[in-house]
Amino acid sequence: MEEPAEELAPAVRSILSAARERAATSHSTEVRIDDPRDLNAAFAAAEADGRVPVIAEVKPTSPTTDGTRADDPVALAEGMVAGGAAALSVLTEPDHFGGSTGTLERVRAAVDVPVLRKDFVVDEGQLDAVESDVVLLIARFVGDDLPDLLSAARDRGFQVLVEVHDREELAAAVDAGAEFIGVNNRDLARLEVDLATFEEVASAVPDDVTLIAESGLSTRADVRRMRAAGADALLIGSAIMDGDVEANTRELTGASGDDTRSTDDATHDTTAT
Repeated sequence: MEEPAEELAPAVRSILSAARERAATSHSTEVRIDDPRDLNAAFAAAEADGRVPVIAEVKPTSPTTDGTRADDPVALAEGMVAGGAAALSVLTEPDHFGGSTGTLERVRAAVDVPVLRKDFVVDEGQLDAVESDVVLLIARFVGDDLPDLLSAARDRGFQVLVEVHDREELAAAVDAGAEFIGVNNRDLARLEVDLATFEEVASAVPDDVTLIAESGLSTRADVRRMRAAGADALLIGSAIMDGDVEANTRELTGASGDDTRSTDDATHDTTAT
C-alpha cells in the first residue's frame, strides 16, 4: 500500500520517488549483522549515567532546513558521542539529505555506540545496502508490507525502529511486532511539526515497547515535555547539527550537568522495555 501522492508534501513525494528508483536498481548481496550494538542497553547506560537517552542525527542537509553542513561527518559523530549521545542516526539518503552508505560505514567504524541507518526503505533489497545496528521503517510509506519488511530486517540481524505518526500507524506497528517505535511529530503530508502528536500517540503505546520521540525537539523544555509524555529516548537532528554539536548534545542530554528531566522523568526506566 502506498500513501496517496496528493496527501504528501511535494518534497516527500520526491524523496519517495527517488527511494523507489533506487530500490528498482538494488542488487546487493544480502547483509548479515552478527552482533549489533544493543540499543536498549545504550539507553539504559545513558540513564544510569544521568543522561537523557538521545539518538543524535548526522544530517548534512534536509528539505526542512536551510543550507548544508560540510564538516567531516565522522568528526560530527565523535562530537555527539563526546557530548553524551546514547546512539547515532546517520542519513544514507543521497538526493535530498546529502547522505551515503559510505558515510555510515565511516561513522560506525569510528564510534562504539549503536548506529541507526536513516533512509526511506520501501523494498527488502534496500536493507542490504550497508551494515548498521538499527534500520528505520516508516509505517506510512511501507503500508501493508511492514510485517514482511520487519521480519526481513530482523532475519538479517538488524534492530528495527518503526516510525509512526498517528494511532492507526501505531496499531499497525504493534500488530507487526515492533519493539522500537518512533513517533514523528512532523506531519509528512504538510511537513508541519506539533509536539502534541507524540503525547496523543504515546498514550496508546504498550509498556513493552521502547518509545522514541522524533522531530521538532530543540530545547530542554521540549526534552522534558517528551519525557513526561513517556519517551524512553529522543531522536534529535537539526537542533544538534546547528552549531557546536558536542555542546548542543550535552545541553539536550543533560550531560552538562543541567537537569533536563522532571522528577517523574528521573525514575523513567528503559531497562523494562
